[in-house]
Amino acid sequence: MDDSAFVRYVADSLAGLPGVDGVALGGSRAQGTNRPDSDWDFAVYYRDGFDPESVRALGWSGNLTGLGGWGPIFNGGGAVCLEGRRIDIHYRDLELIDRIHEDAERGEFRIESLLFHQAGLPSYILLAELGVNVALRGNVPRWDYPSKLRRSAPGIWWSGADLTLLYAKEGHARHGRVAQCAGLLSEAACRTAHAILAHRGEWVTNEKQLLTKAGLRGIDDVIQGLTAESSELLRGTDAARALLTAAMEREGIATGQVPSAQGS
Repeated sequence: MDDSAFVRYVADSLAGLPGVDGVALGGSRAQGTNRPDSDWDFAVYYRDGFDPESVRALGWSGNLTGLGGWGPIFNGGGAVCLEGRRIDIHYRDLELIDRIHEDAERGEFRIESLLFHQAGLPSYILLAELGVNVALRGNVPRWDYPSKLRRSAPGIWWSGADLTLLYAKEGHARHGRVAQCAGLLSEAACRTAHAILAHRGEWVTNEKQLLTKAGLRGIDDVIQGLTAESSELLRGTDAARALLTAAMEREGIATGQVPSAQGS
């Protein structure tokens, strides 16, 4: 089947499962940035319970987690194959999303640890998905970027970036630890990028294009220039701080006294 028929078939199959309120197409396919071989991301939105066994019963080959398999925010899902196409299925709890939206409207969020997310996973990423996904079936809500979140999140993210930069310098650069220093500089850049995009009110759903969207690809040059000499590592951490601070200031975001309690 062609791509249009494929999307219709998958959407109808998922929408017909017990407990499913809505189905959306996500990822690069939804945003029009996909390559010919890109995966197909489908989000399954449910309320009042959902059994992943119903997805397995469709007979698509692959592996799926139970609910909560990817932590309290991303909830779970997995990868299956159909018609030679790889499908990533994501479980999304609408009751949780409602609570996260209420928090975001107050300027509140939390950051969870999750594999492949250096800066951590902000709870409002579920709102970001809704902001960029393409609704296919049923009830798929969508909200504007909350104004209070735009005001609170930049300072919270920068607070983490600021402390990470400090520890990269004092905890590792002074001792010639290249790998740890480089990792923390990358993390600080990702946190700064989250701050910038939140200030703009621009949704981001993962870290793949995070630095590019925030205009922080210059951190690549800083990290590539690191050596095992502590003096060079110290210069590198100072260069990273200067680059990230300048980017924040260009956006008009204060880098002085910032909050640290929220979002941690």
